[in-house]
Amino acid sequence: VQLQASGGGLVQAGGSLRLSCVLSGSVRSINAMGWYRQAPGKERELVAIITVGGSTNYAESVKGRFTISRDNAGNTVYLQMNSLKPEDTAYYYCNADFMRYGRSSPSTRWGQGTQVTVSS
Repeated sequence: VQLQASGGGLVQAGGSLRLSCVLSGSVRSINAMGWYRQAPGKERELVAIITVGGSTNYAESVKGRFTISRDNAGNTVYLQMNSLKPEDTAYYYCNADFMRYGRSSPSTRWGQGTQVTVSS
């Protein structure tokens, strides 16, 4: 099982970016997928998460600006980031929590991440 993230880049403050993350490999089901970020010198933090039921949760700092969504197959998750601020600059990581065939406990996987840089 692998996660492939894409869509990062350099954008001016107030601009937008859309991140994508695709889960590939054989899984029985996906419980949740989400985005985390880590800025230099800071701990990794949750940005947004979407569950199998479609429930979403956002960090307070991105509410109203970022939107997490997924495709119909459920193995691709998107993060639409609008009104970007310099403090959104970080390495963004995709995460998936899923069930493997033949196992009763969930597994988790991290993608390789993508850099988002917002200039002032």
